[in-house]
Amino acid sequence: MPEPLLSAAQQAYRRQVLSPAKLRLFFLRKLPMAWLAGLRLRTLTATEASVAIRYKYLTQNPFGSLYFACLAMAAELASGIQGQLHLQGAGRASMLVVSLQAEFSKKAVGTIVFTCADGATIAAALAESRATGEGRTAVCTSTGRDEAGAVVAVFRVTWSFKAKK
Repeated sequence: MPEPLLSAAQQAYRRQVLSPAKLRLFFLRKLPMAWLAGLRLRTLTATEASVAIRYKYLTQNPFGSLYFACLAMAAELASGIQGQLHLQGAGRASMLVVSLQAEFSKKAVGTIVFTCADGATIAAALAESRATGEGRTAVCTSTGRDEAGAVVAVFRVTWSFKAKK
């Protein structure tokens, strides 16, 4: 299936957040914990995003692996950045995490990359909210893999979207 086309506003937003310097400045102003943890946006399209987090002093737990809250931050950003992309240029709307579920399968060390391929689900929830004026939810799955490609954690983030008049 071909990649959906992005509007001019979405393309501008994508260029801005894919700029490492601009994204770090945004994190510093609006998401200081993401800045401190060193989150990095690797890819962003209309259907998929990936975010990396590295094991280091500020992201460690006492057991020699990445702290689960840092993993959750990266997993949430992988889905949330897609929500922000789909909000661009299509009227005002709000988004909020309403549920978070996590499964951990392996010790998280090194660099972990969370990928979420639920952009189409997010776009559909936003379109439905705009059409009905009511809130809609989208369940997004962010899968974290280590450098060897092994699944470390799977997060299911439920986002609520509500179009504003």
